[in-house]
Amino acid sequence: MLRATLRILQATRVVLRYRLDEPLFHLALMRNWRWARYALPWHWRAEERSFGLRLRLALEELGPVAIKMGQALATRRDLLPLEVADELARLQDRVPPFPGAIARRILEETYGAPVERVFDAFSETPLAAASIAQVHAARLKDGREVVVKLLRPGVDDRIRDDLRVMYLMARFIERFVPNGRRLRAREVIEDYEKTILDELDLVREGANAAQTRRNFEDRPILYVPMVHWEFTHRHVLVMERIHGVPISDIAALQARGVNFRFLAERGVEIFFTQVFRHNFFHADMHAGNIFVDTRDPARPGYLAVDFGIVGSLGRDDQRYIAHNIYAFFNGDYRRVAELHVASGWVRPDTRVEDLESVIRTLCEPILFRPFKDIHLDQLLLRLFEIAQRFDMQVQPQLVLLQKTLVQIEGLGRQLYPDLDLWTTAKPFMERWMREQLGPRGIYREFKERLPDLAQRLPLLPLTLDHALQAVTELPARQQALTLQLAQLEQRLPVRRHGAWLAFGGSLLLIAGFLGGVAAAHPFAAPPALLVAGLAATGGLFSLLRARRT
Repeated sequence: MLRATLRILQATRVVLRYRLDEPLFHLALMRNWRWARYALPWHWRAEERSFGLRLRLALEELGPVAIKMGQALATRRDLLPLEVADELARLQDRVPPFPGAIARRILEETYGAPVERVFDAFSETPLAAASIAQVHAARLKDGREVVVKLLRPGVDDRIRDDLRVMYLMARFIERFVPNGRRLRAREVIEDYEKTILDELDLVREGANAAQTRRNFEDRPILYVPMVHWEFTHRHVLVMERIHGVPISDIAALQARGVNFRFLAERGVEIFFTQVFRHNFFHADMHAGNIFVDTRDPARPGYLAVDFGIVGSLGRDDQRYIAHNIYAFFNGDYRRVAELHVASGWVRPDTRVEDLESVIRTLCEPILFRPFKDIHLDQLLLRLFEIAQRFDMQVQPQLVLLQKTLVQIEGLGRQLYPDLDLWTTAKPFMERWMREQLGPRGIYREFKERLPDLAQRLPLLPLTLDHALQAVTELPARQQALTLQLAQLEQRLPVRRHGAWLAFGGSLLLIAGFLGGVAAAHPFAAPPALLVAGLAATGGLFSLLRARRT
């Protein structure tokens, strides 16, 4: 708690020193208090630096978590003034580096030998410096060019301090902000904590890169550099060095005659392939991590680095999103509404017709429109309004996917604003739906589950025997339970509704058990479910008796 408080004080000091409170005085609610700015000491001196520069410097000083937020904002040039967006873009690979001598010392401590014994050459001048790590060029003894990624010293402690502050903010939001509990801020931060702490293990990042490289071996639309495992450790990652044009360098891409439409369409294909075919997607796709192979300008390719953050979806979430997108592409808003209700993400008593009407109002104006006419910020704002109306729950497991979507929209807007996203993505989704729901998909699912079914099959006779025995004993158990209930009613007449509640609960459990047997499900729940129902009833009876006495 003390460290979190100190971190809050440090952040406040940084905000005030760089005068980032200036926008507050332009808000409507501050109209009558703008004069107060001149009473604040940090506003007494003249400030010649732009707001964007001050914001970037403040985020750099605040550390990795703040820098990550700035990187995400940098992709949204439609939301920010160009001067601010340009400054935030520098966070992606121009964060002040730590000295090359420290990098050399880290390598020597890791390998237990002088750098010259490991590498034929090592440059102490970094190629790029990011919020968590920085990258140096090197050459192996066999002549291959590589890059060496090193974690920043002390970054682990700083990230954990920032996470403590974020948890304090989450508790404040859930307690004091209207509808704060519905946002499930703590769950979102817990999910983010796991993600960012994973970035501190470079072996994990190497494994993510290797997995993505294998995923695209049969479809070379994305190139991922090879990991050199013999030189990789928790704090050091050594990978093949690639050469490409940063995707944010539009002028260089134009000079090389790159086909921007092809590049944008291929980017959409890569995203949908990762999310729905591989279920393993690069979740940090800001401009600093994406490069373009321009050797064939008519058919440019993508090069990706920095796999510290990757995402995947549960099978149910994946199918839910796929069905939603497919229904959306076909203008089937009723199906979208039904999926929202079936998923449990809105109240179960929600009228499908009401939700359908709201979704149609939200989606119809943007269907089949080019990128330049679609603004995810407006869409997300409308979604938030819908969430409030229908008590929709924020899903923490989808936060990474939402972040990736926003980043991709930012890149797509820079590359080819006239891209027709729906026309590009719809054939892919139709093909995926056929593969998942068609005969091949059903066969593949059966094949995947066959070993588990084979393992359980020998238990089927015993399970059925237990089920039949439970059914045979059920009348006697019900009679005993009825007698017990009658005795309880005599002793606790004023608490009769509690007893009926307990009895009803047990009957629901029994009914569920018998339903499984009646449906001839080969793996219906064993009599333990019946015992659990009776035990729960007995526990409630005991509680009522204890309260009575």
